Amino acid sequence: MDKRLTKYALADVPRYTSYPTAVQFENDFAPETWVGWLGQLDEDASLSVYVHIPFCKKMCWYCGCHTTIPNTYDRAARYTQRLLKEIEQTTPLLNGPKGRVTHFHFGGGTPTYLREEDLAAIVEKVRELFGFAEGAEIAIEMDPRTFSREKAFALAEMGFNRASFGVQDFNARVQELVNRIQPYDMVADSVAWLHEAGITSVNFDLMYGLPGQTVDTVIETAKQAAGLRPDRIAVFGYAHVPWFKKHQKMIRDEDLPGIEQRYHQAMAINETLSANGYTAIGLDHYARNDDSMAAALHAGTLRRNFQGYTVDPADALIGFGCSAISSLPTGFAQSARDMAKWATRIEEGQLAIDRGLKLSDEDRMRGEIIEKLMCFLRANPRAIAEQHGFDAALLDESYEKLQPLVADGLCQVADNGEVIVPDEMRLFVRTVCLAFDAYYQPKPQRHAKAV
Repeated sequence: MDKRLTKYALADVPRYTSYPTAVQFENDFAPETWVGWLGQLDEDASLSVYVHIPFCKKMCWYCGCHTTIPNTYDRAARYTQRLLKEIEQTTPLLNGPKGRVTHFHFGGGTPTYLREEDLAAIVEKVRELFGFAEGAEIAIEMDPRTFSREKAFALAEMGFNRASFGVQDFNARVQELVNRIQPYDMVADSVAWLHEAGITSVNFDLMYGLPGQTVDTVIETAKQAAGLRPDRIAVFGYAHVPWFKKHQKMIRDEDLPGIEQRYHQAMAINETLSANGYTAIGLDHYARNDDSMAAALHAGTLRRNFQGYTVDPADALIGFGCSAISSLPTGFAQSARDMAKWATRIEEGQLAIDRGLKLSDEDRMRGEIIEKLMCFLRANPRAIAEQHGFDAALLDESYEKLQPLVADGLCQVADNGEVIVPDEMRLFVRTVCLAFDAYYQPKPQRHAKAV
């Protein structure tokens, strides 16, 4: 790695799944504001629905998700009943006909921790009260260690048509160090069962920077993953935050690769997947060359939201469950992150929203610049500012912040103001986005490392 890049690689930067980021959400946000926003949605607005399931059967030491390990299934059963109530409470607040949900996504945690009857109840409740658009994507995240052929067919019967597996790494030693033992054959069988059941759209998650990983091991994992031909592969850098996620203390600092090793691992995965028929998407995603996400990249319709890169064109995203974030044209709202607080609100017939942020016109303008950079590695901020009714001079300070990045090769600035991140610098696109973030203040341990 070029020594000039080290300071950028070590910097804490937001992931920019939204702008402004969740750090800026207000803690005294009134649920009534959210109600007003829902009522303002156009009657023909398309919708996405996200459901958060905060349970896993076993904790992986690297995990940064909002999840827990229940002692008994009773907690999950009660959670399901409250989710159904939350969906029922929210639906009357929306204007317009049914049948507008274009994407429905279960995240976690491990959504397939739920028993089939509970998963089916949630799907049917959304189908009944919201209604799915024709060709809607119904997706779920799952764990190969708790998957089966029977579950694959059950999911297909419920209407699921996309599945995502947390693979992370196939190396046995790495799996041991992160407390996630799932041999290659286990994942291969899971993919085969999905295909047999008719669920042919499959995503994988891989990671770099895990304990015990080397360039050679991540290359081998990337080859094995590509050989199973998932439609999409997301590649995340492990964020070691044991002060925030206490279980990460089980990972020893001395087992972790250094920043230069992390960089070379990320680049090695990029080269391996690119050589095996995958198109690099933005910061950290890869899609088969014939996949709709690759088509969206080339067509300029790719989007980014709280689930990462997406082809979802919906006008609004509505989240259900503890910690779930919703996104509307007016702003963002988040349900209580504390499960007891969330549950109490639902049982009392109240909305669980307790954090949020109203977007300003400038937020929307800067958000579009950042989203385009994150998706396409290029944007013309001056043109975008003018399209939003702003004087392009408003961004003069941002362009000044780019100058050292230009000098160090992280980006280029054309005569017309277009900002371009070279393909080989895609790992640093978030650093380029920082120049257009009016809120960002450097603070240790607030965000993930750039690499």
